[in-house]
Amino acid sequence: MTESSVFSKMRIAVVDDHDLIREGLHSILTNNGVNHVDKFCSASDLINQMDRGESYDFYVIDLELPDLDGFVLIEMIRARNPVAHIIVITVHDEIWTLRKLLARDVNAIIYKSGEGTEIISAIQSILNGKNYYCESVHKVLDSAGDNSLHPSTRELEVLYQIAQGKTSREIAAAMFVSDNTIEAHRKSLFTKLGAVNVADLIVKAIDKGYLKKSGMKR
Repeated sequence: MTESSVFSKMRIAVVDDHDLIREGLHSILTNNGVNHVDKFCSASDLINQMDRGESYDFYVIDLELPDLDGFVLIEMIRARNPVAHIIVITVHDEIWTLRKLLARDVNAIIYKSGEGTEIISAIQSILNGKNYYCESVHKVLDSAGDNSLHPSTRELEVLYQIAQGKTSREIAAAMFVSDNTIEAHRKSLFTKLGAVNVADLIVKAIDKGYLKKSGMKR
């Protein structure tokens, strides 16, 4: 099957609250042979459509939406479509944002300041079984000494609560899991971040961009 025929059969959802971005992406995609592009200006519009039985091959989303945090939207999409291919187009280049995206296994990260046709490169890469992170993303990750040992989404949830001073039992109760499960997540966090105690864990999490100082318990 040729690339053009593959593109013609794709169903793509574009979620962004800016008309210019939505229409621009729609134009680029249709000009490259994609016949079905649905545009949504809010997360709830997309989720409502999915709950009515609609499914897409690719979800192109912004992180800043008027009704829902983009990270939450990623999890909601995956809950409804476990094999979803998710492409994030954002203006945010902070290391903590990128690492949160990597922890959620998004398939592509593109900056809005990049070339519009990068969306096509991202789709082609994903179709070939590879994730796509634009050159600027790679530069940020490289400068931060990034590696493959990223905490999972669940581990990040535990990390945030540890930073709030909660005990393993309190975290287990809040997350509706066993104490042993939380202890396993804690052990994994210590291993991945190379920490020796809780204070060291938090310092290294901030340094690596998984936590923001503003989110710390005072």
